[in-house]
Amino acid sequence: MLVDNAVIMAAGTSSRFAPLSYEMPKALIEVKGEVLIERQIKQLQASGIKEIYIVTGYMAEQFDYLKDEFGVCLIHNPFYLSRNNNSSIWMARNVIKNTYICSADNYFSINPFEKEVGDAYYAGVFAEGHTDEWCMQEDSDGNIISVHVGGEKSWYMLGHTFWSESFSRQFLKILEQEYDFPETADKLWEQLFIEHLDVLKMKIKKYASSDIYEFDTLDELREFDESYKSNSRSLILKDVANRLLVTEANITGIKTIKGNDTAAIGFEFSALGNRYTYYYDSKEILSMK
Repeated sequence: MLVDNAVIMAAGTSSRFAPLSYEMPKALIEVKGEVLIERQIKQLQASGIKEIYIVTGYMAEQFDYLKDEFGVCLIHNPFYLSRNNNSSIWMARNVIKNTYICSADNYFSINPFEKEVGDAYYAGVFAEGHTDEWCMQEDSDGNIISVHVGGEKSWYMLGHTFWSESFSRQFLKILEQEYDFPETADKLWEQLFIEHLDVLKMKIKKYASSDIYEFDTLDELREFDESYKSNSRSLILKDVANRLLVTEANITGIKTIKGNDTAAIGFEFSALGNRYTYYYDSKEILSMK
């Protein structure tokens, strides 16, 4: 079937990617010389996918330039703080047909997109050892029949998905029925999919581990793009390094600190064997000794 369009979800705060995500959306960071979401848009367009929608929320105004530069359409999700990514699917429901559903923070070393696709699928990478990711099992026809968190020697969810028009109709029908349930607000769309595997048929599209990357933290990004060790592109980290008389490379082990409303309020980090906290509002650096 011919692909109609693509929806790239870019509404979330990516709080684990502190402190860079406090300064800009994660989708707009540069990886190996290219902005993450720009690279993905270019790959879609190179594959003949011209109709591209970006669902924004956090720091939405920073995505405005994409309209003129790449001809994409922006859809604002005002619920990005109060709901999980099911709300981004809901906001884009009127354009979802034969559609790629993508995460803005994925880096594809190869172009995974095609203009013509056979079946609905979720991209997967194989874990030889243990993984804490969502592991998929398939039946003899290649359909996903179960998904569980954690496992080994298993294909796990990573990257984009393709929704056929029939899958889209069925999923959006379920989402409409359950959207206003209080328990739905905090669910990933993938959780709704897993809860309805009996009617939502999707295969695993298998990729090599070197094809798809996702960076949950700055430390993970540094493993892929070593330039971030000496230059984090973060004014916050540059200030911290200057005040502690260390280099940016010395600042590691960053862990987000969240407030009572789960919003990020600062982060913990290590520097030359010592552990510190940094709070965004006060700009305080406190030793954790």
